[in-house]
Amino acid sequence: MLTKRGNGLSRRDFIRIAGGTLATLGMSGTLTPKLARALEKAAAGRPKVVWIHFASDTGCTESFIKSDHPSAGELVLDILSVDYHESIMAAAGKQADEVLAKAVAGKDYICVVEGGIPTVPGHGMIGGREMLDIAKEVCGNAKAVVAIGSCAVDGGVPAAKPNPSRILGVGEALGMKVVNLPCCPVNPEWLVGTVVHVLTMGKLPELDKQGRPLMFYGRKIHDNCPRRTHFDGGRFVEQFGSKEEAAGYCLYKVGCKGPEAWSECPKTRWNSKESWCIEIGSPCLGCSEDKWTDHFAPFYGKLANVALPYGDVTADQIGVGIAVATGAAIVGHAVVKASRGKSPDDTKK
Repeated sequence: MLTKRGNGLSRRDFIRIAGGTLATLGMSGTLTPKLARALEKAAAGRPKVVWIHFASDTGCTESFIKSDHPSAGELVLDILSVDYHESIMAAAGKQADEVLAKAVAGKDYICVVEGGIPTVPGHGMIGGREMLDIAKEVCGNAKAVVAIGSCAVDGGVPAAKPNPSRILGVGEALGMKVVNLPCCPVNPEWLVGTVVHVLTMGKLPELDKQGRPLMFYGRKIHDNCPRRTHFDGGRFVEQFGSKEEAAGYCLYKVGCKGPEAWSECPKTRWNSKESWCIEIGSPCLGCSEDKWTDHFAPFYGKLANVALPYGDVTADQIGVGIAVATGAAIVGHAVVKASRGKSPDDTKK
């Protein structure tokens, strides 16, 4: 019998969640019963989470509350004990401060950080305290720290030049090792997948040199892009509003950073797998990469040092080249055929 949300999940719920999580991770569905049992066992203890915000637009929270495998409600109310989250908790003001202080004193929680940290005194304050001091206290007492979204990973948009507040990512600002889940915003399934991995396996997933889980940042967007065949065929959008854009050609020449961006965006997508940036017609801005706001600017300029299949030419020029080559081949074939058809006497003439 299914139970109501907030009163605990049923066995059937855990099987459903496990199946959805395995699909997200790209793993075999045969592991569903095993993962369901492990997840059920882990959730029995309601691991504690403290979610803090610094310099950001709260877009990652918006993204998180749209998760569906499991849903944010199932995570917050039935699997985890989210003791502190400024945007979704009922408490406010002094009462909220007391909740946070109690959680920090217990030192038994996973800290999720959203937003970059201003390091210039007076440029980032919450309740009269420096954001940097709050981060040192809350992150320093956590069992593990997960930085979600580009702002928490490397400062993101708020840290773009000239960055007068010297906003930094959590790891750099505090000088500590954290799990980084970049993108603007983070995909909620990557956060859920990381949490489920920790709950069921008892350890962090394998990370790359930038602290990103390889299971979500192990492949280039370019290698999984639905427009990749157009790149390989030399068919590019030269300007927005063109017939090439309407035909869905490759967006590399109008600024797509997919060849240098590592993430599973094409597979997991956003909003219950409805769509993602390139699928709705926008070039990838490379927000999964370190310092992307400065490194990839201007956003609509093409990357340098990317080898194109037919060189830096337009699709029309490629078509003309192919037509010329085809014509030359036909003429050559006709000459050879005519030559072979001549008799020895004709040759002597």
